[in-house]
Amino acid sequence: MVRRMSPALAAVLCAAALVIASAAAFLVGSSAVSAPELVAWLTGGEVSDAAKSILVNVRLPRVLAALLAGSGLAVAGAIIQSVLDNPLASPNVIGINSGAGLAVLLAASLAPGALWLAPLAAFAGAMVTALVIFGISLGANASRLTVVLAGIAITTVFGAGMNTVLIVDPDAYVGSSSFLVGGLSGVLLGDIGWPAAYLVAGMVLAMLLSPVLNIMALGDDSAHNLGIHVGAWRLGLLALAAVLAGAAVSFAGLLGFVGLIIPHLVRFFVGYDNRWVLPLSAVAGAVFVVLCDMLARVLFAPYEVPVGILMAFLGGPFFIYLILRNRRGGLD
Repeated sequence: MVRRMSPALAAVLCAAALVIASAAAFLVGSSAVSAPELVAWLTGGEVSDAAKSILVNVRLPRVLAALLAGSGLAVAGAIIQSVLDNPLASPNVIGINSGAGLAVLLAASLAPGALWLAPLAAFAGAMVTALVIFGISLGANASRLTVVLAGIAITTVFGAGMNTVLIVDPDAYVGSSSFLVGGLSGVLLGDIGWPAAYLVAGMVLAMLLSPVLNIMALGDDSAHNLGIHVGAWRLGLLALAAVLAGAAVSFAGLLGFVGLIIPHLVRFFVGYDNRWVLPLSAVAGAVFVVLCDMLARVLFAPYEVPVGILMAFLGGPFFIYLILRNRRGGLD
């Protein structure tokens, strides 16, 4: 039997990892910045114009984008796994990321000058997909495996839709190759303004609702007996997860597997109490994306690969592991 870690200790370790990973991400890149320069910049000291330009215009937006996207996707994944009672569910697996991505590309094609439209389009696409998955989950014979397979089918259809948009209108989205696999290169502070507000508000709301998730984990009958309207709460929480995933996709592209891997790792260490799982998933997800983005910058230097490619190498085997672990009656 696995001995759980104290949630308070896990929180301290995650916070320390977040500070270290973020600091390292500011220092590492094609143009090196020294630790003294970073400290001077953070404390308002004297910094060379070159170092200040790199920190403000390149590193700061990229690190903030990684922190926000990682937190939002991890919390969204934890919510989806809980409300669907499905260990294989996550925003990218059940198609929410792809729905948001297709909506962003359509918005970019139909209204190329309206940059403010991307977050709204991402929310709309994610929400529509969440409603479809919710409808499938209500089916009389819809097992957990059925929901996952339906999500994979939806992802395939939306992926074909995105490719169609790019063929018809190649200029639909600048840097679309990175967007389709998930990447943070070229992210500007203006790209994450409104999405950041939605992500922070959504994560705070999710944590306030964590007791409801704990009650729903007892089973539909028990939750109903405790006064929870299971269907309404399931739909509302899926919508909240869609908002979080859509906000992240609007500036980070189709980052995959964050919402699959991180909640499982957190539960492995601290158990299944969502009052701890959600906030720890937020911090661990931020650390995970920051580290992956930093590795994507340096592993193949002087070339840089989109961080989504590295995550796919990590997430694919993990997904297979979960399938094998749940093979004996776990998905039916």
